[in-house]
Amino acid sequence: MARGKGIIPHWHLSSLKEIDLDMLKSLGVKGMVLDLDNTIVPGTKSEVPPDVKAWIEEAKEKGFKLCIFSNTLRIRRLGKISRETGIDYVRGSFKPRKGGLRKALDFMGVEPEESVMIGDRLLTDIWGGNRMGMWTILVEPLRGGEGTATKIFRHLERFLLRLLAGRELKRGFLRQNK
Repeated sequence: MARGKGIIPHWHLSSLKEIDLDMLKSLGVKGMVLDLDNTIVPGTKSEVPPDVKAWIEEAKEKGFKLCIFSNTLRIRRLGKISRETGIDYVRGSFKPRKGGLRKALDFMGVEPEESVMIGDRLLTDIWGGNRMGMWTILVEPLRGGEGTATKIFRHLERFLLRLLAGRELKRGFLRQNK
């Protein structure tokens, strides 16, 4: 059963550390699919910021299953970040296609309604998560090392966010669809 609608996330927060893990638990969330670039690490960098590491450890301590899902072609970098965070990864077909996200959910052993997709992009992470029937959280991108294509898409996504803001998108909790 799809909860989200198109590219509209359930929540729009400034960072991972703003995510209320206890509230997600209360909604029955067991698994988290995390985007890599600009969500876990800035741009194309390989070092995970300390506050992101701390948030990941807190999520693990609270019993969440975590999986990195990325379209990156830089497998060694993905493997390094996976080892550094202690989170396994799934590479799959390009987001927002369902195949890769289905692999991530199967890997964690959770159903879409028991999971959340967390990422910095409306047109890939949020749309893909909503298509799967997952909860979705849009976080502001970590800054540093973005490529030209990403910069172009950021302009489009900022425009879309402004359009949505006039309708139903508000910072923080957007809607509760139980």
